[in-house]
Amino acid sequence: MPYFVYKIAPGISQIVKNLEPLESFEKFKDAKTFAKEKRQQHEASDGTIYKIIFAENTIDAEEKLQEQREETILREWEK
Repeated sequence: MPYFVYKIAPGISQIVKNLEPLESFEKFKDAKTFAKEKRQQHEASDGTIYKIIFAENTIDAEEKLQEQREETILREWEK
C-alpha cells in the first residue's frame, strides 16, 4: 500500500475539507521528505496543512482524511 501526501486547505466548515492529492510514494521516508519540503515552502498562516496517509488507494485515503475524530482527553499528568 502506498503513502499519499495531501494538501488540506481550510473549508467552509470543520466538516468540509478541501483535499488536494499531491503525490504518492512506496516508502514512508520519501513521503516524509516530500511533505517536509512542502511545509517549509508554504506559509502556515493561511491554515493549509500537509498530511501523509497510508491507504490502499486515493478514495480510501480521502475517506480516512474526511473522518471526524473525537478529541483526545488529556489526563492531568499529560498536560
